Amino acid sequence: MATSRSAAGALRYLESKKNLVGCACGVAGLGLAVTGAAGTYWPVVVAGLYGAGALIAPPERPAPPGPRGPSQQLDDIRERFGRLREYVAEVDLPDPAEGRLAELMELYGALLEPGWVADVLAADPESVHALSRAIELDVPECVDTYNRTRWWTRLTPGGESPERHLERQLSLLHEEAERLTADLREAEARRQQTHTTYLEERGQHS
Repeated sequence: MATSRSAAGALRYLESKKNLVGCACGVAGLGLAVTGAAGTYWPVVVAGLYGAGALIAPPERPAPPGPRGPSQQLDDIRERFGRLREYVAEVDLPDPAEGRLAELMELYGALLEPGWVADVLAADPESVHALSRAIELDVPECVDTYNRTRWWTRLTPGGESPERHLERQLSLLHEEAERLTADLREAEARRQQTHTTYLEERGQHS
């Protein structure tokens, strides 16, 4: 194992910019040796030029990170969802909005629970994006705006209550989550029907 790692490291260095630039400078040193300009110390000149070239060569740029797979994306969303739950647990909300938020968080949690449901979700990039947006942006913005508006309302009463706006916003997000869930359920039903059709056609040709 150690030998293979050493061989891989040596191969990476041979292909590196440092080695290539050093070799180019070393070849220039050989040219000096051939013409006699390097004198009897031409091996030292060649080695010195190689070393100088390796030192001045630009460092290798790290490879850009590859695309994150669906499971990694869901792990990120789960992490953000955990932080969101901790945040909303410390916020004082009116009863109707608090109940609606609890239902919404329960639905999000069910969709993100590791298992076959999350696998179905991961297969639909649009649903993953919608859920990520709701958890990272929409729900925190609803709660933050409510807190700010409630503070101003205490100073200047009047107008439509911030509690009503918050409850409406959470209801809209809950409806969106229900549509997302229904779409995933329909996609799974279509997949099941497709497999049934495949088995039926395979049976007819067997």
